[in-house]
Amino acid sequence: MLPSRRHMMKLAANAALFPVVATPVGAQSYPSKPVRWVVPFPPGGAPDIIARLVGQRLSERMGQPFVIENRSGASGNIGTESVVRASPDGNTLLLIGTFNVLNAAVMINPPFDFARDIAPVAGLVRTYYVVVVHPSLPVASIPDLIAYTKQNPRKINMASGGNGSPHQAAGELFKMMTGTDMTHIPYRGAAQAVGDLVAGHVQIMFDNLTSSLQHIRDRKLRPLAVTSFTRSPLFPDLPTVGEFVSGYEASGWLGVGAPKETPHPIVERLNAEVLLALTDPAFASRLADVGGIPMPFSPDDLARLIEVETRKWAKVVAFAGIKPD
Repeated sequence: MLPSRRHMMKLAANAALFPVVATPVGAQSYPSKPVRWVVPFPPGGAPDIIARLVGQRLSERMGQPFVIENRSGASGNIGTESVVRASPDGNTLLLIGTFNVLNAAVMINPPFDFARDIAPVAGLVRTYYVVVVHPSLPVASIPDLIAYTKQNPRKINMASGGNGSPHQAAGELFKMMTGTDMTHIPYRGAAQAVGDLVAGHVQIMFDNLTSSLQHIRDRKLRPLAVTSFTRSPLFPDLPTVGEFVSGYEASGWLGVGAPKETPHPIVERLNAEVLLALTDPAFASRLADVGGIPMPFSPDDLARLIEVETRKWAKVVAFAGIKPD
């Protein structure tokens, strides 16, 4: 099972009791040179911003630069493979997330095994999506959407950032659990998808809340529900999908990974420093500004999350017949 909300709060409370990080034996000299942190997406998006915020904090705490290297392409696989092939000495890290477990289910004959070849280091943040529709679509709630879609199968175009993207996966999970049918329209990136949604060329998207936020406030998009287990503090009156579709939950997550054989003391040191940052209220507030909810997970917690998410999304990929681009 996923670590519970109570367990997450306990982790945060425990980490807050230790203002000084104890350095594990064998990691006292780490890092002795700049650390390369591969972000498998272009600069400027929420994952890149979150990595840069955390990297700056680690640089200040650990005395060496944590240099962000953006290696985008193939839905995150290009950057991931570069870290899989890197030396396991702690000097190369990877921003990991939901996209990795989706890729593992979608890829045919992959050149690496994410769960086998990347060591979980630390959880960073949870992110979640919002179901947004163009105002011309005559629905105002999730029950409305279900009813309208069943009356008009395949007539609603559902945008996403690409085949196998988290946006598509969240939408396909909704279709699977509600027995509805919408036509998936993949784009080369979420920005293009949102642009066409605002223009009315497509009707619905399960989008990252932060990228839709201003469009919602400008009334260019109508929000129906958030996809997380709990309501968003930004829109406390907006329900969750799960309030109408029992058991539905689709949230993204980001974490830190490293090549599989990275020494345990180095993994422990990195985890301790990341958890210290995430449990700092001021730093957590900065993450919230870009849509991140702190997820202070140990390596074991993160490994369990990856295991559960891999099973969950593999079922969705199989149901939807998602194929790589």
